[in-house]
Amino acid sequence: MSTPQSSAPEPRTHRSTASVVTGALLLALGAWFGVDAIWRGSGRTPWVALAALVTLVPLVVAYTLRPAVVSDEDRLTVRNPFRTVTLPWAAVAELRSGFTNEVRSDGRTYQLWALPVSLRARKKAARAQMRDAVADPHGATPTTVSQPVRSDSDQAVEDLREIAERRAAAPTAQGPAVVRWAYEIIAPTAVGAIALVVLVATG
Repeated sequence: MSTPQSSAPEPRTHRSTASVVTGALLLALGAWFGVDAIWRGSGRTPWVALAALVTLVPLVVAYTLRPAVVSDEDRLTVRNPFRTVTLPWAAVAELRSGFTNEVRSDGRTYQLWALPVSLRARKKAARAQMRDAVADPHGATPTTVSQPVRSDSDQAVEDLREIAERRAAAPTAQGPAVVRWAYEIIAPTAVGAIALVVLVATG
């Protein structure tokens, strides 16, 4: 007797590789110049450098390293620069791809920062689709012989859409959307910005 397979998807995390690499490089450069200014600077320079680091490092992390889209059998978690949105699959009204990738819930729209839209990637996918097409027996409209070719981000959204449709009725995937602000990013950025303004204004 065979064991029935569960339709629950495996947990998966989507990130933008380009953003992660860019963020790591920016943090490395910031640490290099910032620590050098703090160590070698004189007068107010070390304090200005420190305030700048406290302001900019959280922003770099927020826009490059933090964004992620995590899906599991019960929910979709969207981690954007300044907030985290947790959406049980039943609360997902729509996942769509346009100039940005978005999810709609309860009349509100949340952008998927971790899945940026690349028009170049879409054009590349369209060219690949055309190469995979063959003419019909009468030489008229091309007929696709393989699965549609999509860009990576569009394919990720399509996968999430399929999971949402399949899991929306699951008892463990019910509930409202929950939004949590990323105070671990907002607080140090605000403190650093205030300190930087005070130092510059009183310099």
